Amino acid sequence: MVMKKILLLGGILMFIFSGTLSAQEDERQKIVMPRMKSLEITDINEGTFVAAPAGSYSGKQQGSFKGPDENLDDFFSEKMDSLDDTWYAKQAFHEDSLGDAAQLYPKNLPDSVYIKRLQDMQEVVDLSYNNVVKNFIVLYTERRRDQVEMMLGLAEYYFPMFEQTLDKYEMPLDLKYLPVIESALNPTARSRMGATGLWQFMFGTARQMGLEITSFVDERRDPVASTDAAVRYFQSLYNRYGNWHLAIAAYNCGPGNVNRAIRRAGGTKNYWEIYYRLPRETRGYVPAYIAAAYVMKYHKEHNLYPRLPDFELQTDTVMVNDFLHFDQLAATLDIDKEQLRSLNPMYRRDVVPAKKDKPLPVVLPNETIMDFIDAENEVFAHERKKFFPDNQLVEPTSRSASYYTPADIDGKAKVLYTVQSGDNVGFISEWFNVRASDLRYWNNISRNLIRAGQKLLIYVPEDQKEKYERINSMTFAQKQASIGKSASGSSRSSAKKQEPIDPNFIYHTVRSGDTLWEIARNYPGISSDDIVRLNNLRNENDLDIGQKLKIKRKS
Repeated sequence: MVMKKILLLGGILMFIFSGTLSAQEDERQKIVMPRMKSLEITDINEGTFVAAPAGSYSGKQQGSFKGPDENLDDFFSEKMDSLDDTWYAKQAFHEDSLGDAAQLYPKNLPDSVYIKRLQDMQEVVDLSYNNVVKNFIVLYTERRRDQVEMMLGLAEYYFPMFEQTLDKYEMPLDLKYLPVIESALNPTARSRMGATGLWQFMFGTARQMGLEITSFVDERRDPVASTDAAVRYFQSLYNRYGNWHLAIAAYNCGPGNVNRAIRRAGGTKNYWEIYYRLPRETRGYVPAYIAAAYVMKYHKEHNLYPRLPDFELQTDTVMVNDFLHFDQLAATLDIDKEQLRSLNPMYRRDVVPAKKDKPLPVVLPNETIMDFIDAENEVFAHERKKFFPDNQLVEPTSRSASYYTPADIDGKAKVLYTVQSGDNVGFISEWFNVRASDLRYWNNISRNLIRAGQKLLIYVPEDQKEKYERINSMTFAQKQASIGKSASGSSRSSAKKQEPIDPNFIYHTVRSGDTLWEIARNYPGISSDDIVRLNNLRNENDLDIGQKLKIKRKS
């Protein structure tokens, strides 16, 4: 069994790479990045742009546009709050170990102090200064000190890995600060839009960059795999724009939004001139990055110090080549399942779906490794029939899971559907026989809002691709007919096959706006899954107004 050493702090993985890196391929395009020189300073009190790298603007440009001045703390405060719920935050420290020194720190520093320190940093990415940057520096150094000290502790483990991967692709090491604002260095962070992991990859971008996302594995939450993908993606964005501010903005909101902002601003590629033409969250992205770089460099000047656990936690990795459930490990090795989840954030269902031809890593506390090796057969045999009947991996089907798991799209074909007037998410998911939740996830749909003309990406069985592509050319009535419904939405087949009343059941008549979850709440002891199974529904959206649903009577 192959073992690979790793360091871990509070469930946050940091792989220590050994050996020398392979030489870069000769054909790889090198990125030439000039270092910052002196800074030109103007008056911040008038809201003008300040601390621009020398040579970035001519004298005529200097002061020709107003610098940004708004408070965007809300977006990034939420990300830092997510850190408080991690195993690291809950287990790594005792309440009385934090001390009182953090109560003493400098406040209301003059702008000249921040400007001078940014001048001295000599980073590849331009470190501009204005009121928005200042707001973020104050957020980090005064209002969110506890979380910043935890991030400083995590940075001691993550930054060497980030730097090694950045160096591998000949990228500026400065970009190691991005995950600070992306995820607060929390590998299990998930945004409201579905961006996941240290580098906050959306589903489509992650797949595009080669990350594995299945019902059981999500490599966006794997620190090593996601870092490699993120650096490659940044490389492509810089090659497109030749400007780090624009590349960073495009990482957040996508190249399309950045391109539109550039076009609306007359073609300029000055980030600060297109600032107010970008989405609001993205506007705060570069200033927050600059503030994160500042606080990671000058944390001591603000009496901020890395919070490390009051115990040393080291881990090893074992490679397994058969299915393994966290409950098997917890029961046989006397290890907490929550700790296993923190050590192995890439496994979504507490299952390691390893196979002989595809071994997968399992991270365990150092003191548990020898116990695993000694009891390996016992671990895999423990209640195996319960977890893996017939030694098969059972696909999760319950909708009552505590978190959403997208459908596995391996082997599926992509179909683009153009939204028509009158369409909604429910209709479209039925026509393509997919879950509405998957449709929303694949296309970053919020609150079921779609618009006519919008292109939706849908994954369908490869052998049925042509069938589903034809839906684009159908009328609404034809689309409804393809699933056995009339244009009004009622099911012809269900009307023809209305079952006789059975006294052993209660019958619920579906009304406008009903959902399975709401219906189940009206009948204690009944779940939405029970209703689906009893009425042979295809999915949770397979409801029609006037339809009668059988509900089992309570005994």
